[in-house]
Amino acid sequence: MSNNTKPKANPPMTLFLAIYLFFLGLIVGSFFNVVGLRIPIKLSVVSPPSQCPKCGMRLKPRDMMPVASYLLSRGRCRQCGKRISPVYPLGESITGILFVWIYLTFGNSWNTVIGLLLVSMSVILTVSDLKYMLLPNRILLFFAPLFIMLRCLFPAGSIWLHLGGAFAGGGVLLAVVILTRGGMGLGDVKLLFLLGWILGLPNLIPAFILACFFGSLIGGLLMLFKVVKRKQPIPFGPFLLLGALLSFAYGDAMIDLYRSILM
Repeated sequence: MSNNTKPKANPPMTLFLAIYLFFLGLIVGSFFNVVGLRIPIKLSVVSPPSQCPKCGMRLKPRDMMPVASYLLSRGRCRQCGKRISPVYPLGESITGILFVWIYLTFGNSWNTVIGLLLVSMSVILTVSDLKYMLLPNRILLFFAPLFIMLRCLFPAGSIWLHLGGAFAGGGVLLAVVILTRGGMGLGDVKLLFLLGWILGLPNLIPAFILACFFGSLIGGLLMLFKVVKRKQPIPFGPFLLLGALLSFAYGDAMIDLYRSILM
């Protein structure tokens, strides 16, 4: 399965599109923050209008410029002076950077479209999982038909490998849920099922290994510095999504490296 092939690009056009995608990522990243914070608690993404979470002041256009508004206000509400969560500019910036990364990795190909959708879903679900420890069905069900259609039209190899990845991914985590008696949420099972479909086999394997590695590393550091308690649950969804993004871009290279070491 080759995910890394990209057409030869025109450098000026590549630069223009990279800049365009960065600013597009900033803009949609702001909306992704709203979706990730509102959908899990069953609020509309358009009503009520955006407001300061501390004093309730309705935000004006100058307060909603991605990243720039946060920097100009020094991270504080203009009315009450309370600090605004850095989650907002962080989510916007990360979305813009990841959009550019996907485009520079895959160029003008359908893998770029799939990758941009994967980034979009990842940002929304990461915000939701970090805030509420929830991976809402509404978000997964919104993206699932898009990924199903795109992978049916543009599979990375055989369609059977995508089906195998879906059932292998969902099956592994479902077994973990059963064996640990709920030690992991069913939202993670549904997410890895969908990620397995997107990545297919064998690229799902490095994605899962990376998720476990980063989850263990960051979880261990959080406990070491007493940010979380020993038995406090830590959301696993962001690590699954991070592993999936890395494997989507570099999975073939990682598998080739592993095979070269063994052989």
